[in-house]
Amino acid sequence: MKIVILGTAWPYRGGLATFNERLARQFQVEGHEVEIWTFTLQYPSFLFPGKTQYTTETAPKGLKISRVLNSCNPFNWLRLGRQIRNNQPDLLICCYWMAFFAPAYGLICRLAKKNGLTKCIALVHNMFPHEKSILDKLFAPYFVKAQNAFVTLSDAVAKDITTLNSTLYTLNSKQPSVAVSPHPIYDHYGERMSKEEACATLHLAPDKKYLLFFGLVRAYKGLDLLLDALERIKDTQPDVRLLIAGEFYEDEDKYRQQIARNGLEDRVILRNEFIPDADLRKYFGAADLIVQPYKSATQSGVTQVAFHFEKPILVTNVGGLGEIVHHGKMGYAVAPDSQEIAECMEDYFAHNRQSAFTAYLQKEKVKYGWDRMTKAFLSMM
Repeated sequence: MKIVILGTAWPYRGGLATFNERLARQFQVEGHEVEIWTFTLQYPSFLFPGKTQYTTETAPKGLKISRVLNSCNPFNWLRLGRQIRNNQPDLLICCYWMAFFAPAYGLICRLAKKNGLTKCIALVHNMFPHEKSILDKLFAPYFVKAQNAFVTLSDAVAKDITTLNSTLYTLNSKQPSVAVSPHPIYDHYGERMSKEEACATLHLAPDKKYLLFFGLVRAYKGLDLLLDALERIKDTQPDVRLLIAGEFYEDEDKYRQQIARNGLEDRVILRNEFIPDADLRKYFGAADLIVQPYKSATQSGVTQVAFHFEKPILVTNVGGLGEIVHHGKMGYAVAPDSQEIAECMEDYFAHNRQSAFTAYLQKEKVKYGWDRMTKAFLSMM
């Protein structure tokens, strides 16, 4: 088939760009012709909370990526929609994660489908974002009504789409299909690095035990819960350290104040920077336990990186996180509560669960291949 993926990709950075590029490669492996159409302008600078939207890494080889979409220019949307209509791809995949992009995606899909050949299937990471906005009510329905079908990465997001569809379609009209295909494993970050080597490259003491909080720091990710949980076990687990690796998208000072208030200055290592793909194996190699104490979630690419590197995981049972982390077998899925998080961390280190959890992970990870994701799309054609 001829496929166009519309969404973020190189030279933009982050997990969504990585996802789209890896999905394109899987379609290529299966013999399809794939292009990624990404942004000339993704976010206006005043809407972007980080230091930069761009990666410093070189363009991925073997992928056709075109920078064509301006998120703020309706005339650009008209042109792209007509171009896709005329090019007649079999499948247009819109990669959706927030309502800001709904007008552009919605118009492009409506124009593209006028050729009677192109099917529009949305890949929805979040139907509604973690930080709620009036745009969700104003724009999201326009995007949803333009789609032939949907693929999500969790049951939680599928439920959001089904609920929204029920308000947009009459009882006698057929709603678009929604398929759930769990987030595949990010398997392109290289081989697992030994803890000793990883600690040496990151200048960490190899005799300590490391919790890893990885990724952009935002309020919904619950770092404050983790810092309170760490305070609860600091006396019983004096060798445990927390490694925070990711750029802060909110005030760093309030977390530094919490660290000082909890007496954790010598227990927390802060790396306030965006971690490039080439360095992921170092941070996950050094970690003994990956911790995602989110207060809200759909799913997370961090979990799938942990799967790839076979690292036990502690998640909170929100959104789709608890769907794939089997409690007590490969890690923990608990309430977003500092006491429960602390109890699980205590259990993990006090009872030396790493070997048993890792063995379970090695068997479980085979379920999350990228071919399952492509099959979800092809089954709706």
